[in-house]
Order: sequence, then C-alpha cells, then structure tokens
Amino acid sequence: MNNDALIHYALTPSLNLAYEAYGPSSGDPVILLHGFPYSPRAYDDIAPTLAAKGYRVIVPYLRGYGPTRFNNPDTLRSGQQAALAQDLLDLMDALAIKQAALCGYDWGGRAACIVAALRPERVRCLVTGDGYNLQNIPRSTQPLDPQTEHRLWYQYYFHTPRGVEGLTQNRRALCELLWRLWSPTWAQNADRYPLSAPVFDNPDFVEVVIHSYRHRFMYASGDPALEWMEEALTQQPVIGVPTISLCGADDGVGPAPEVDEDAERFTGPYERRVLAGVGHNIPEEAPEATLKAILDLLED
Repeated sequence: MNNDALIHYALTPSLNLAYEAYGPSSGDPVILLHGFPYSPRAYDDIAPTLAAKGYRVIVPYLRGYGPTRFNNPDTLRSGQQAALAQDLLDLMDALAIKQAALCGYDWGGRAACIVAALRPERVRCLVTGDGYNLQNIPRSTQPLDPQTEHRLWYQYYFHTPRGVEGLTQNRRALCELLWRLWSPTWAQNADRYPLSAPVFDNPDFVEVVIHSYRHRFMYASGDPALEWMEEALTQQPVIGVPTISLCGADDGVGPAPEVDEDAERFTGPYERRVLAGVGHNIPEEAPEATLKAILDLLED
C-alpha cells in the first residue's frame, strides 16, 4: 500500500469493500478503478496529486482483490461486468457520493463505462482505458481474426479445469507473465509487479476471475439479481458524459487501431488519445498522461 493512503471499508449489500482514500472528504469526488490483474498501486503517482489539488480521491480494491471480502459465504463469486458496475454504484451510495469523476481501465474501465452509460447522472466525467469497455456478450462466440484470438489465450485457458488449477497454483507467476505480455515495452514491470502481487492472494480471487472470463463467453450463468443490467447492456448503450479515451499503442491485449472504432459509442464531448510506448496498464505506465486527462475534464 502507498504509505500516504489509508485503507477504509464501505459496507455494501454484497461486500465489505476496501478502498484507499486521499484528500479532503469535502472535495469533489474522483474514483480511480484498477483492472485485472492489477491493483490500486496503478494510481500511486496520480491519487496524491489529485488530493493535493483538493479532490476527494477513492481507489477501491475490486471484488476478489486485496482486503475486499464478500459479506456472505453463499454469495456467487461473480466477476461479470454487471457485478463490477453494481459494486461501483454501491460504493458511491455507501459513501454518499451523488456524482463522481471516474477513471478506469480493464475491469475498472468496464465498471466505469457501464455506470456512465446506464446512470449518467452519477458521472461527472469519464477517463476510460481503451474506449468503450462494455462487453457485447451475445456476440462473444463469433470468432475474431487469428492474431487477436492468439492474444486471448489466457481467457480460453480459464475456461478449462486445467486453467482453474493453473491460476490457483501459479497465480503470481501467471499474472506476472500477463503483465510482461501486455506491457512489452514498459521498463518498470519487474520493479512494480511485486507491489501489486499480494492483492491476488485474496481467497476469492481465483473464483471471481474464472467466473468473469467464463460469463463473458456465456459459459457461466450470472447473478440473477443483475440480470436486468446484463439485459440492458445487450443493447450496447451509448455514453453521453464528457469522456477521454486513453489507448496504449503497445498494448499486448489489443494495440490501438489507427481508426477509432469506438467513437460512435460516445455521444457527448469525446476525445481519443493514443499513448506511444504504453501498454495495457495505462495509469501505472503513463501517470502524467492519465492525470492530465482527468484534470482536463475536471477543469474544463
């Protein structure tokens, strides 16, 4: 944990949700959301600067990560996109945050994009890693080009019992491999990975991760309580809040294409910024560019 941050807990209907807090409680809220397999450490060079400018900064540990725990042992350890979005809404409700600026990438970007699409009144502005992050689950079984399919090997691995056991036995080594593959030009991988690796020891990490990658391909059922949201997401709703999309030119999951294929999904003020020499772990690799995007929206 960053020595300047304190871990707090918000009791939500599903979770005792851990988060790091920076800045004055009276400041305008900014919520920074990590992805898989990352942690709040992605924002170590961003959160304190925002706090110094007077913003109230919240950096949660997503379900299955770090000290966050489920309230009930019988609750489905869902990693589906709607669960991540509902956790974000529940966190905002628990902290009495009516509206916040959101920044997220990967799983965190998905949660932020969903809330921005379905509950725009709760979102002041949005910085999203890699554009429109809503999964199009009804189309998930349609094959992609072979090179893209190759980059998704880990998802297919997680569909198998062997993958479950592999993640269980080798979670730190496997996640470190993903860090290197997804940020191939980042020189600080070896130094930064050990700071995040302990959060993967959460007892629910494997189950949440496996469910996430199975649900998105319709190989696992979702939480019935979230079916209404998943149904709404099948319509691929547009995002109308002010948005900046940050894309890593060297992203090992999916390098930024020359043409912005997501632009039509954003109906409000929108800008796409492609970051040279940056991979998938956008805020940790490019904290200055991420911070600038947040402040450009907040101070506009």
